[in-house]
Amino acid sequence: MADTTVRIDGNTLRLPGGVAVRFIRTLRLPESGTHPLPPGLGEFPVRRVADYADRVPEAWRARGGVMLPVYLREAMWLSFAGTSEPAALQVGVGKVCAVSGRPWSDRPARDPQNYVVLPRQPWLDGINSGTGTVRQFVAVPLGLGATVEGQVTGEEVWGGVQLQSFALNDRALARWRAEERRRPVPPAPAQPGGHGGAMPMPMPMAFGGPAAGGQGAPAAGGYGAAMPMAAPPAPGAAPAAPASAPRAAAAMGLGVGGSMRQEVYQDERPLADWSRQPSGRVFVHLVTPPEWRRITGEAAPPSPVDRAAYTRAGLPWFDYYDEEAQDLAATDELRSVKPVGDWLGDDHEPWQPPTPGQTQQLKDAPGKPVEDGDW
Repeated sequence: MADTTVRIDGNTLRLPGGVAVRFIRTLRLPESGTHPLPPGLGEFPVRRVADYADRVPEAWRARGGVMLPVYLREAMWLSFAGTSEPAALQVGVGKVCAVSGRPWSDRPARDPQNYVVLPRQPWLDGINSGTGTVRQFVAVPLGLGATVEGQVTGEEVWGGVQLQSFALNDRALARWRAEERRRPVPPAPAQPGGHGGAMPMPMPMAFGGPAAGGQGAPAAGGYGAAMPMAAPPAPGAAPAAPASAPRAAAAMGLGVGGSMRQEVYQDERPLADWSRQPSGRVFVHLVTPPEWRRITGEAAPPSPVDRAAYTRAGLPWFDYYDEEAQDLAATDELRSVKPVGDWLGDDHEPWQPPTPGQTQQLKDAPGKPVEDGDW
């Protein structure tokens, strides 16, 4: 029987079949206009729900999976860098497909396509919203109707993020491996980089004063360059703050923010090439920073640096285009989702657009298994 175990490697989720997923902190875009890809401000810390079974709500224990901390209106994107073999990955937001807008499914589908193809799709910053664009993932509480789940289904039950991967079937995988063996090995680039890559990174630039919120900025680098973050407590170490017993936690889900230029690529393989059974799946709970500290004893990372300060420092934004791939059209379900500002009010944080020179063009594991549950 195939191994369906999901594991955490640092803050990376490793799904069977070589799928690697990281959740990346980023700047929230204005809800008007279409923008370049915003920079990565480091990884969200990820922890297993099972490690805190005596401190999380019963519903979380039943669903299993992992959790990560997010602030109200904080934006994120999903990085797939490190994925080693072809995979079809379903991404759910409150069990609504972020690609098709349809209800969560237990298998890949077409018309509309309900998955992204890895490693062809290097990242996903939001829901598929139109020709060559996505609407940014932005965290909001359940109960307001502001989540994608609430707007598409009319109710908010699940929240969080759901991931499910499908590998190529045995015949298609053998054919792909044979083609890879025949493929010439390209020379290593002089300066590797790009989204989630290992671009050389200058020293971090400190932002002080009220405009920057008194916080340090990340080191500059590729789209997704990691920001130095405090290491998690060593196994068995005492928590930084006493944790209390389980209670009903403030549940969080994903709504949408501003629009950005990003394609969601159409699968070029026949649907029959994919296995009909998932390789692995995981439920990702979104936790408010106070709940995160109560449950884990750890402080959540500081809120992302002020956007205007980031732009003034000259750190990069990104455009990405793959001329060999075809973009998926958005469905009516996702095209009609309204941004969180329509529910929470205007965003009064100042916006300073990047200068033309700041936008860069890209391209043309050990650990305990994560427990799955009922969802």
